[in-house]
Amino acid sequence: MIYFVYLVIYLIAELCVENYSALVYPDENGRLVYQADSQGNVIPDFSNCGYKGGGVALPNVPVVRTVWPQVEGDDTARLQAAINEVSMLTPDSNGFRGALLLKRGEYRVEGRLSIRTSGVVLRGEGDGVNGTVIIATGTSDRTLIRFLGIGNPVKVAGTRQAIVDDYVPVGARTFEVENGSGFAEDDSVIVHRPGTQEWIEELEMDDLDDPWQAVKYNLLFDRVVTKVEGNFVTLDAPLGNSLDHNYGGGWIYKYTFTGRIEKVGIENIRGVSEYDDSVTDSNGNFIHIDHADGFVDFVDVKNGWARNLTGAHFSYSCVSIKESKWVTVQDVQHLEPVSPIVGGERYAFVLDGSPRDVNSQLILFQRCYSLKGRHSFVLQGRIQGPNAFVDCVSDEPYSDEGPHRHWSTAALYDNVRGIVGNNNAKINVRNRGDWGTGHGWAGANMVLWNCDVNTMIVQKPPTAQNYAIGCKGVITAGSEPDGYWESNGTHVYPRSLYYKQLEDRLGMDAVRAVATNEQIGRLMASKRVQGKIGQVQQGDFNGDGCIGFSDFLAFASHYGLREGQTRYNARYDLDGDKSIGFGDFLIFAANFG
Repeated sequence: MIYFVYLVIYLIAELCVENYSALVYPDENGRLVYQADSQGNVIPDFSNCGYKGGGVALPNVPVVRTVWPQVEGDDTARLQAAINEVSMLTPDSNGFRGALLLKRGEYRVEGRLSIRTSGVVLRGEGDGVNGTVIIATGTSDRTLIRFLGIGNPVKVAGTRQAIVDDYVPVGARTFEVENGSGFAEDDSVIVHRPGTQEWIEELEMDDLDDPWQAVKYNLLFDRVVTKVEGNFVTLDAPLGNSLDHNYGGGWIYKYTFTGRIEKVGIENIRGVSEYDDSVTDSNGNFIHIDHADGFVDFVDVKNGWARNLTGAHFSYSCVSIKESKWVTVQDVQHLEPVSPIVGGERYAFVLDGSPRDVNSQLILFQRCYSLKGRHSFVLQGRIQGPNAFVDCVSDEPYSDEGPHRHWSTAALYDNVRGIVGNNNAKINVRNRGDWGTGHGWAGANMVLWNCDVNTMIVQKPPTAQNYAIGCKGVITAGSEPDGYWESNGTHVYPRSLYYKQLEDRLGMDAVRAVATNEQIGRLMASKRVQGKIGQVQQGDFNGDGCIGFSDFLAFASHYGLREGQTRYNARYDLDGDKSIGFGDFLIFAANFG
C-alpha cells in the first residue's frame, strides 16, 4: 500500500503537467498538428516503422516441424536441415510455410544457421536460461543466425520521372513529377536524392582528411505509391531528407526486388556466444574477441521480426539489420558482450550500412534493453529513414547512442533511457569530423523525444535540422550550431510520439496491436491529462464527484485481479483489457484530484 501511495504522488507530478511542443501539439480533436519551418520541413511521421508498415500485430505462425535437443555433439547440420525442410513447404494463404519449433534445452552450433526463404519462422520455448538456448561454439567470428535475401532492387526501365518541385521538404509524402501517368496505387518505387559535390561542399565534408565522395551519398527512399492525381504522386511514408534543386533535386522510378525474402521471424530463443574467460583487460573485463560476434542478422528482408530474444556475450551485435524494410525488433535484450571496449564492437541494436544505396528504413526497435554496450541503439552510414527506437534502455553504456556516421537521416529516439552506471549515458547527434573513417555529420533530421540520459549533444547540420524535445539531460555544446532544443528537463505531450502518430494514422486498434498494456496505459493517461478525449471521470468509484484517496483505496484493493476471479469488477478495469493492472493505475493517477 505504501508503494502505491508513493507511485500515485510520483505519477500525478509527472503526468499532470500540461506541456506541449511548439512544433508538435494537439488540435481541438486531439490529433497532432505539425508546425513547419520557413521551407516547409516538419518533424516526420514515424508510425510507418515496423512490421507491415506499423500497427499490425506480429503473427503467431503454426508449428510445422519440431526439433529436440541432443545429449552431445554439434547441432549445426541437423538444425539447418530442419530449416531447409520447412523452407521446402508450400506457403499457406498468408504466405507462411510454418514455424520450426526448437524444444526447450541446449543446442550447440559451431557454424551458423541461415534462413533464405520467405515464410519461415524459427521459434523456441523461452529466452531464459531454462528455455531454448543456442550456444555459438568455437572461435569463428560470425553471426549465429541469418535471414538472407539475395540480389538488388532492379529499376523498371522507362519509369524514371524527374521531381519538378524546387524544394520537397522533410516529412513530405506528396510531390509533383514531370509525367505521373506511369504510376499507380501500390507501385513499389524508389525516390532518389542524388549526392552532389555542391552539397558536400555546403556541409564542408570536402575538408575532411578522408573527404566524402558524392557518388556514395545518394539517398534512396523505398516507398509505395498510395495516390496519383495528375502529376502529383503521394507515398505511404514521408521522406527523411529534403530534395533541393540547388543540390540535384530528385527523381522517382518503379522497381522490382525478387530476391528479397518476406514474412520471416525469430522468437523465444536465447543465444549465447562461448568465449575464453581467461582473456581480460586491466579492469577485469572479459575482452576475448575470437568468438561469434552477432546473434541475429536480417539482410534483404521485408516484413520480418525478432521478439522475445536474449543475446549474451556476442562481441558486436544482438540484432543487426541491413538493406531491409518493415522489420520489428521487440522485447529483446543484449547482455554482457565480450570484446575489447574499442571502436567497432558492442553495437547491440544496429542498422548497418551497406555499399549499396538502398539501406534499411521503416524499422522499429521497441522495448529493447542493452547492458554494457558501446553504441547500443545506433545507425551506421547513410541509413535513409524513417526508423524508430521506442521505449529502449541502455544500461551501463561505454559510449553514446545515436547516429554514428555519414549522414543517416530521420531516426526517432522516443523515450530512450540511459541507466547511470557511469557517465556515458548520453545521446549525441553531431558532426564527428575526422573520427573513424571520416564520419563527419553523423545524422540529420533526427528526433529525440522525451529521452532521459546524462548528457546530450544535438547540433544543426547545413541543409537539415536535428531536434531534442522534452528530454532530460545536460546539454553539451560543441563547435557546431545547436539543433532545435525545447523543454529540456521537462517531458512533453504526447508521452510517445511514435504511438500517438500511429493512433492518429490508424486508430487505437493499431496501437493495441503492437503496444503492451503498460504502454497503452501511459498513452491513455497522457491523453486524459491533456483533456483531449472528453471529460472522463474514470476513477470516481464512490460517486462523490471527485477522485480522491478513498477512490485510491478502493482501486488498490482490486489491483492485480483478472476477469474470472471472484472479486474482479470491471469498473476498476479502466483500460478495458480484462485485468486490473499498471495501465489502469496510470489512468487513475492521471485523473486523481
